[in-house]
Amino acid sequence: MDVFLEISLILVVATVVAAIMQLLRQPLIIGHIISGLLVGPAVFNLVQSTETVELFSHMGIALLLFIIGLGLNPRVIREVGKVAILTGVGQICFTITLGFLAAQALGFATTASIYIALGLAFSSTIIILKLLSDRKDTHRLYGKVATGFLLVQDIAAVLVLVAVTALGKDMPVAEILTSTLVSGALFVGAIALVSLYVLPRLTKFLARSQEFLFLFAIGWGFGAAALAATVGFSIEIGALAAGVALAGSPYAFEVASKMRPLRDFFIVLFFIILGSELDLGSIGAGFVPAIAFTILILIGNPIIVMSIMGFLGFKRKTSFKAGLTVAQISEFSLILLLLAREVGHIDDQIVAMMTLVAMVTIAASTYMILYSDKLYTWFEPYLRVFERKSPREGKEKSEEYDVIMFGFKPGSRALLDGFKQLDTRCLVVDYDPEVVDDLASEGVAVLYGDANDMEFLSDLPLEAAKLIAVTATDYATNALVATHVLQRNPKAIVIVRADEPQEAHELYEIGVNYVMMPHYLGSLEISRRITRHGLSARLHFKQARTEHLNYLRRGSK
Repeated sequence: MDVFLEISLILVVATVVAAIMQLLRQPLIIGHIISGLLVGPAVFNLVQSTETVELFSHMGIALLLFIIGLGLNPRVIREVGKVAILTGVGQICFTITLGFLAAQALGFATTASIYIALGLAFSSTIIILKLLSDRKDTHRLYGKVATGFLLVQDIAAVLVLVAVTALGKDMPVAEILTSTLVSGALFVGAIALVSLYVLPRLTKFLARSQEFLFLFAIGWGFGAAALAATVGFSIEIGALAAGVALAGSPYAFEVASKMRPLRDFFIVLFFIILGSELDLGSIGAGFVPAIAFTILILIGNPIIVMSIMGFLGFKRKTSFKAGLTVAQISEFSLILLLLAREVGHIDDQIVAMMTLVAMVTIAASTYMILYSDKLYTWFEPYLRVFERKSPREGKEKSEEYDVIMFGFKPGSRALLDGFKQLDTRCLVVDYDPEVVDDLASEGVAVLYGDANDMEFLSDLPLEAAKLIAVTATDYATNALVATHVLQRNPKAIVIVRADEPQEAHELYEIGVNYVMMPHYLGSLEISRRITRHGLSARLHFKQARTEHLNYLRRGSK
């Protein structure tokens, strides 16, 4: 079958299933896995060009991790780094121990028990980060902690894969692991140097064209992912590191919003590949053990994480929601088991059994995460045991703003100075890299972005803003932003600029609170001065002239 036709048919099936899931109000991730099952060998057997489809799915994974990395600036890493390591390592150790004991109790051989336990220890970074991203929870405390310990799991999984590969080739494991760690350290060091000394000098040049910025971001993300894979690590770690390197830039928000639709397209193929690999014919014999291991993952893993985070001083709600993120096994687990089968350490039955565990836990944990708030309400009385009497966790740091200004045009300096005098939290959004750099150097919160981009607008923290000022000179942009803001935050004061009376009328009809018309406001101000001081106000206008010149010299842009 032609590759184009094959992928087209796969996408048609995925679209139909997604439509059904949408009508049933079910998570689309579940629909994508069902689509994979339908296009796989169990039903229609449409996936013939496996390498091509897997390539696209890997691109989606890289984009997902790159976007997550863009939100993980060094401050966030310092905030959750220690707890992520302790929780990640602790969960892996406890799950391996419990998994091994359970496998032995169910009658599996020692070698098989070890591999089953390792397979149960790792959770799916890709699926969890996609769910957190869709819920816009990656910046919440539990989301940041979960992201951190999932990445600790990924690093541990890479080392386990390296060790199994070395065992299969009769190579010295210690030597291979040392080489991988050294290569990884050199890779991270190189990324850090580029982040500190090269990217800050390039971003201003790159941001002159949004298309060029988008192209550079893709090249940078994929390039770092490929380099990480070359030195023995996963593309996930490379893509994440590339995103972290750009996270401190004012342009990170715009890059993430531009890449999100591309990510969503490619990531669909990842879930379809995941579903297509489920072999229904080999499941029967391992059905009972699969149920036991599924219960261990869905209940045991969250309890382990809640216990560790409770001991570290986190509140039970944070621990509970973070614990739900490990209630499934990872694609890394399946890769590990397939590799173990290739080297002759386990058989097909164990691979099929663990594939079933993966599918069931992925589906169940998806619902658990999406409905985590309701689940917490139900279980909250029983979760007190997982919280200290005096938890150390404080309130989550807010990224909300009282005022958001779209565009820093002529006259905006006076607005910004007025907001500063009121001691408000103000965010400026502009697509001019010169303006972004100048305001950032002054310590003003500023984002580079295009207000015409709905993905970009949807990611902004508009709900808590008390006042939105839109000073763009383009009527279509002002109307788009005003409409979007009023839909999400109808209580906000919305002030918009217009140059023509007809534009002002239409903006008032949309529902804005006030329309700034520079010519009208200028004439009104002059009229008030003349009315107040008379026609012989030469001295007054001389003083006003001096004040205006001083304002212009300060850089009214």
